[in-house]
Amino acid sequence: MTSDCCCTWFTNICWSFLLLLGVLCCTDSSVREGTAQVKERSLDRQTELNQVVFVIQSQRSAHHTRWAEQHRQDLLHQATSLHQDPPVVLLLHNLSDYEGNWSILPIMPYLSATFGKNCSWIFFIEEVTVVKIPRLLQVLSHFDAGKEWFLGSPLHDDESTIIHHYAFFDDPSSFKYPDFAAGWGLSCPLLNRLAERVNSESPKSDFTIDLKHEIALYIWHEGRGSTLTPVPEFCAEVLESGVSDHCATVVDKLPTCGEPVKQEEIFVAVKTCTKFHTDRVPVVKQTWARDAAFLEYYSDSTDPSIPTIDLGVPNTERGHCGKTFAILKHFFSNDIPECQWLVIVDDDTLISLPRLRRLLSCYNPKEPVCLGERYGYGLIQNGYSYITGGGGMVLSRAAVRRILSGGCRCYSDDAPDDMVLGMCLSSLRVHITHSPLFHQARPDDYPKKFLAREKHISFHKHWNVDPVDVYKRWLMDTVEEGREAVNRPGQIKEEL
Repeated sequence: MTSDCCCTWFTNICWSFLLLLGVLCCTDSSVREGTAQVKERSLDRQTELNQVVFVIQSQRSAHHTRWAEQHRQDLLHQATSLHQDPPVVLLLHNLSDYEGNWSILPIMPYLSATFGKNCSWIFFIEEVTVVKIPRLLQVLSHFDAGKEWFLGSPLHDDESTIIHHYAFFDDPSSFKYPDFAAGWGLSCPLLNRLAERVNSESPKSDFTIDLKHEIALYIWHEGRGSTLTPVPEFCAEVLESGVSDHCATVVDKLPTCGEPVKQEEIFVAVKTCTKFHTDRVPVVKQTWARDAAFLEYYSDSTDPSIPTIDLGVPNTERGHCGKTFAILKHFFSNDIPECQWLVIVDDDTLISLPRLRRLLSCYNPKEPVCLGERYGYGLIQNGYSYITGGGGMVLSRAAVRRILSGGCRCYSDDAPDDMVLGMCLSSLRVHITHSPLFHQARPDDYPKKFLAREKHISFHKHWNVDPVDVYKRWLMDTVEEGREAVNRPGQIKEEL
């Protein structure tokens, strides 16, 4: 072997060794970083039940109150079976008279002041969350409760979405936020720090649109706070699907309450305008309109081919408050059958009326029921909740009567109708009832994992989708599916 060959061979060996050393160093560094969290989880400090405060994200309507109370009793019964003192189980709607507590941040100071020094964990659950207490305590024992932890079952966006203001548009899946239905937890040190922020800082956004995403953003604090730690034992699978024994939580199906309300009890009002008579209205007729016994199209012009009704309110590019209040008044006219429910939708709303009829079996139309997807405005500072209009606003006859008799009105025809109604209902102390089955946006705007769990009632917008395909895929039932939903085991029967 020549000297040149020897030098080349030796040089290659040296470079190979240095490269291997670098890879090993980098790998060792990443392993150390990657296992740090695992080591935190492996800490075994037995969590006692009296160290956990449960908060059920409950609502004020009779149906939801009974449902939340059933879950509270289940937790207390489990504690008795384990021969432990009963845990603190709070119903969110009972913490104060303030309607905006559902947005979580307003109650942080109260939770911190009341439990922050004596608890280890605040564990939030929804009305559909089923908790296995022994397994939950095992899971929580893996985390050092003296540190800041934000625990949950992770969701992420598949694409940037308007409901999240296109956050993380360059990599939407990088940001994780909790699936509330699977339960989510805060260690008390994190709770206390969040409470201090709520007391000392003004919110950066006045709107509450998708609470689970906004809570995660607030806790993340633009990289200065905590990110969500995924907990595989917080399971988003439905209870009846045969979930694994490793789960500390599972998700129950939304209950039905007996036979669906009759078609003739629902009146549907579709808001449209002249420029959409040949575009959006045909989609309504091709998809869900056939399931309505009573439906009318309200426009700024009369078109006998549809037909449309002109209520004398000029079209506006946004807001539509004048048109909506005209519909409310028209609902009580002699021109309309005396229906128990009024459903107001946009002409680009896609809705399943059979599923809505099943849902409405849980509510009493003789009470002021206002049902849909709940948004909020200024909730940290004594704001109000409202039903976002695109997903559909469902009002009982008693609620419409209360609105009209309460003196509510539009400050202009183009004011945002859903928000004006929200302000009105807040002033009248009529509560908004939220359903996770109504949606202001398209299916593409929500995580697939979130959508897979239930059969949804509405979506909104035709942008960049085939609305007929969306309806067929997401909203149209077969006869068998409808029968199965009505006869689902474990129904909650409400006496009206």
